[in-house]
Amino acid sequence: MILTLFETELRRDEGVRYSPYLDTANPPKRTIGVGHNMDVSPLPSAWSFPLIDAQVKQLLDRDVSTTLAKLDKAMPSWREMDEVRQRVIANMCFNLGIGSATAGTGLLGFKNTLAAMQRGSYSVAAAGMRNSKWFGQVGARGVRLCRAMETGVMPS
Repeated sequence: MILTLFETELRRDEGVRYSPYLDTANPPKRTIGVGHNMDVSPLPSAWSFPLIDAQVKQLLDRDVSTTLAKLDKAMPSWREMDEVRQRVIANMCFNLGIGSATAGTGLLGFKNTLAAMQRGSYSVAAAGMRNSKWFGQVGARGVRLCRAMETGVMPS
């Protein structure tokens, strides 16, 4: 997977914030940088606001590494998909968290969609993504990711 392209997509989809804000999750989470959840992973105590670009990049690098490691552990077969579809899965995991198939949370809560992806039934997977609560919450991001899952081409 091309990390710089993935990071560019995350910056577009998550936005970049140099000061903390409450996101739209229920319950709301304190967020900064590129979708960094400060409640789950607090900032170093020496940092102050607004952050500088190097700090935002440091947080993003760590969050991307953590996301990819969780994907590798929970569903190693994701690496067998083409690079565009890997970015779709990683983007969803970054946004939703890895979650739990049993609890029906996070990316792993998309059981039928993930099964369709693993079978190579990308139209079925995209339909599953479109029919989710997540899709209604993420707007243009969801449209782009569904199209990329279906076609193997990431729209601009």
